[in-house]
Amino acid sequence: MDFVARPVDSYGFPGGSALVSPYAFENRAGGSSRALLARGTELAVHELTDLLAGEQAPAAVFPLPWPGWKHGAHSVSPDRSFAVFSGQRSVRAVDADGSTRWVYEHGCWDQRVDHPHTGDELQICPGIESGSCRISDDGRLIWAHVVTPGEYEEIWAVLDARDGRELARLPLDSVASGSGHLSHPDGVHMGLSVGMGQDGVLVYWGRWDGTELTVHQELNDGLDRILIDVHPGHPGFLTVEHYGNDLQLHALDGAVLAEADAPPAPDEEHPQWDWTCGFLDGDTVLATTGTEYADEPEECGTWLLDGRTLEIRGRITYPDSVDHSEVRPLGDGTWLTYDRGAGTVRRWAV
Repeated sequence: MDFVARPVDSYGFPGGSALVSPYAFENRAGGSSRALLARGTELAVHELTDLLAGEQAPAAVFPLPWPGWKHGAHSVSPDRSFAVFSGQRSVRAVDADGSTRWVYEHGCWDQRVDHPHTGDELQICPGIESGSCRISDDGRLIWAHVVTPGEYEEIWAVLDARDGRELARLPLDSVASGSGHLSHPDGVHMGLSVGMGQDGVLVYWGRWDGTELTVHQELNDGLDRILIDVHPGHPGFLTVEHYGNDLQLHALDGAVLAEADAPPAPDEEHPQWDWTCGFLDGDTVLATTGTEYADEPEECGTWLLDGRTLEIRGRITYPDSVDHSEVRPLGDGTWLTYDRGAGTVRRWAV
């Protein structure tokens, strides 16, 4: 069965590809969502409701502490009073006026031994590996994926948002290229997905109760699941296999609730899902196929799946051409696509 995509809105938004990239949005308990876009020397904070209303001016702007550092995933507090930046050698909290609230120093993400930096303040060296950080939905905790000083070891640390004091840590078996956090709608659990390039992916769900750090990591036996999305109207979370072989829904303990193989495609012996997928709403998953290896646009596809069983409901057809690799479901029944040539973000509904 085919479903027709209906245009809802169109926005002139140069650099809008950032809106459709993984972990571009911070989704918080209660359903609010915002985009964090690094532009030059600043981090611009756009509330999703404002963006969809056509407001292009950011709701807040924070200076980037290290202008030469282009990596890492950052976070902004629920009330936008401060931001936390994941740097190459430290995590830094910055208040709305640009002043530093605190600094949590850690080892360098570049894995070379005794390599030089351009200065203690800039903290920049040629390495491209990075971590990430995320402020909890109540604004009290910072979850940070960092490296210990001295001998290289990656950890997942829980910090006090007031002063950066370390409350707990979990040693990780990762050698990361990069990572991203995903807040669970219950407002308690935090997810971490650590990408290690060809070596696979690690996924964790953590909870800090004020005394003890509890972490689920049952998905990591095969090193092959990427944490993609979670929705307040759904009990599970969505992953895609590292090479796109299947989609799965999981309970928090990692148990598989449902699974779906990619639909057959012309001239493809092993059809694969892309990483461009997520919850269209609490009952529906939107996913794409073919964008990584397709020679022609018609070989790509966007699909709707049942949000509980992952049964494929049908394919989405568009009234004109879109880039299937630039797709972002918003969780409210609509999704975004991006036209790089026109610099236009388009919003769709079924």
